[in-house]
Amino acid sequence: MLIIWVFFFFGFGERGIGFGEEQSKKSAMASTNKVVSGGGSLISDLKNLFCVLRTRRTMVFAYGFMFAFIACTVFIAFNPSATSSPWFTNIFGSRSSDSSYRTHFSSLFSYFLPNTSQPIIGSTQAIVPPPLPRTDLKGFTVPVAKQFQTAENQSEISTPTSVKSPPLYKNDSSKNRTETSSGKAKSQAPPLKTQPLKNGTVSGSAKPTPKSPPMDNRGVPKNKKEDSSSGMTLGKTQAQAGNQAEKKVSGQATNLLSSMMDCNIFDGRWVEDGSYPLYPPGSCPHIDEPFNCYLNSRPDGAYQKFRWQPRNCNIPRLNGRDMLELLRGKRLVFVGDSLNRNMWESLVCILRNSVQDKSKVFEASGRKEFRTDGSYSFLFKDYNCSVEFFQSPFLVQEWEMPDTNGSKKETLRLDIVERSSDEYKNADIIVFNTGHWWTHEKTSKGRGYYQEGSHIYDELNVAEAFRRAVTTWSRWVDANVNPKKTLVFFRGYSASHFSGGQWNSGGQCDNETEPIKNETYLSAYPEKMAVLESVIKWMKTPISYLNITRMTDYRKDAHPSIYRKQYFTDEERRSPLRYQDCSHWCLPGVPDSWNELLYAQLLIKYNQKQQQQQQKRP
Repeated sequence: MLIIWVFFFFGFGERGIGFGEEQSKKSAMASTNKVVSGGGSLISDLKNLFCVLRTRRTMVFAYGFMFAFIACTVFIAFNPSATSSPWFTNIFGSRSSDSSYRTHFSSLFSYFLPNTSQPIIGSTQAIVPPPLPRTDLKGFTVPVAKQFQTAENQSEISTPTSVKSPPLYKNDSSKNRTETSSGKAKSQAPPLKTQPLKNGTVSGSAKPTPKSPPMDNRGVPKNKKEDSSSGMTLGKTQAQAGNQAEKKVSGQATNLLSSMMDCNIFDGRWVEDGSYPLYPPGSCPHIDEPFNCYLNSRPDGAYQKFRWQPRNCNIPRLNGRDMLELLRGKRLVFVGDSLNRNMWESLVCILRNSVQDKSKVFEASGRKEFRTDGSYSFLFKDYNCSVEFFQSPFLVQEWEMPDTNGSKKETLRLDIVERSSDEYKNADIIVFNTGHWWTHEKTSKGRGYYQEGSHIYDELNVAEAFRRAVTTWSRWVDANVNPKKTLVFFRGYSASHFSGGQWNSGGQCDNETEPIKNETYLSAYPEKMAVLESVIKWMKTPISYLNITRMTDYRKDAHPSIYRKQYFTDEERRSPLRYQDCSHWCLPGVPDSWNELLYAQLLIKYNQKQQQQQQKRP
């Protein structure tokens, strides 16, 4: 209003429109005098203004305009129908449909001064709707599980201790476990919610085997585009089926996700469970002889009757059919040393046990022995998925260099990732490991063995060499693995239990028939795994660390020991010339529990993926 008045005051003068010449001259002379004298005062400016107001025509026009403006305002206030005009609404109306309570004056004010900030109490902008409830794969409300410490790159790194548990490898007096008078550990952890049946399956979780598509003579579906890297077909229909399969895991298993919220599933204890193992001993033909303690005549079977119980939550029993549904149309690849082969054979046997027609589970190349170098792929025809193993004990390349005497010198290239990496970089799930071969004589001493470029180190500390190797691996993962497609896991160090020497110097474990119960006898956390964790935290690709070190340290009873081969007499087995195996594990046995932890992680991740997809939908 003030702006309009000033416009008319200075727009009209004594003689019609504008000031007269005489008044203009006076104003100009006044301005000149102010400039010359260094500026006027407020009083002189007001006098110049009132001289304008003293003119008759200006006063008449000002009063007339003011009277007209007041009359117009009163008319609008007492005649609301006038405001229904589109022209009036566009200029003077409020811009918010929820602001009907606001006056026309405030609307007019906001029109002329649009940048003026005002609290909009009644506006929809002030109302933040609550987030949509998150549901599990069967429609039950399930919070997002957070069982890991998450690094800046979203890698999940967990140590075997939690906030509520004692420090790593220290004795404790946990309320969840008491020691009986006989010395056996008695678990007071909450029981699993799933009720196993006599046949080893979980009630309510079994599903009919889906009808398989037409197969060719290689055992793969016809008329599908073949993935040259795996020798199996992964067409669009299989990929779509795999996505649908992620939604079909059993309600019994997914309900347990709620109990794993804020839980460290690697901090716990072994408890006896008569429903284990997950597959009958001697039923799986795909176990290498050194791992098949049952067929190698081990007399006791108590080591098979344990399951892993986290301290503050439960994990689902591994249901083979549900996991195959998760893997439908996918590739799951294990990369590492013979301990990862131990885990790979365990998973193959668990999944095979859940398939009705066993002839539809086979190794792609037809091989039945898996101890040689190279790669192996088990195909599950009904689900069009593969479970594969690539042997790479260091994750970097073993090398040969010409020696001075004309022979070749074996070295380890710390700066080059292993040769077969391109064959699995596009897999859907990759589980890496390394560790045991770094304890051998050449690697542990590090003299003339480690190489970078053309330089061979005369001596290099094994921990530093390990750090450089896993750094090379991490850079390859960041550069070649697509985290939007591929889930990457790293399985930690598996504990050994040689007593009285090392593997090649008389170390033994054949008399061990019970797990360790006193935590003071557990080993220190391996330095190499601490190095690995520090490298993972700096990676761009999220890595899920399966920290099984402590859980394996308890199980001194579950190694093949002297039961590595068949047809040995007791005397031959205990001969000083025979090495005992206190590093690997009998199957069925401890690696089955590693796969249960992997299964739990896959359930969590695919559940989170589904929740994210639901939140993106309008």
